[in-house]
Amino acid sequence: MIHYSVRMDTPPYRKFHLGNYSVIESFSCINNAVGDVIIGDHTRVGLHNTIIGPVTIGNHVNLAQGITVTALNHNFTDSKKRIDEQGITTAPVHIDDDIWIGANAVILPGVCIGRHSVVAAGAVVTKDVPPHSLVVGVPAKVIKQI
Repeated sequence: MIHYSVRMDTPPYRKFHLGNYSVIESFSCINNAVGDVIIGDHTRVGLHNTIIGPVTIGNHVNLAQGITVTALNHNFTDSKKRIDEQGITTAPVHIDDDIWIGANAVILPGVCIGRHSVVAAGAVVTKDVPPHSLVVGVPAKVIKQI
């Protein structure tokens, strides 16, 4: 189910897939313009989430409210050019099965979150999360195995 107020920036030249019994809640934005967005079965994308591909989200994943999952970054290293002239890069994001991501977390390009992990509310995930981990903070760090 995709709620009526979801912004679907999903041009047909990239893949978008929403699995069985999954839902994208109100005021979210799904963007596959620079990479596919694949969402598995029994997964909930909460209120006001932003997902920018290439992103793969597994089965039985719960994304709370206000989360950003982005595989896109703007280039900015050439100080002689405006940032908007320098293009973009992408690095795929992979969120495995059985994950809970707390409200207002940010998942950055190139990150893989391992199975049965929890990302605390407000965490900024800048590197891979091993399976069965609880991560918190800015930047997110593993504080315990679950």
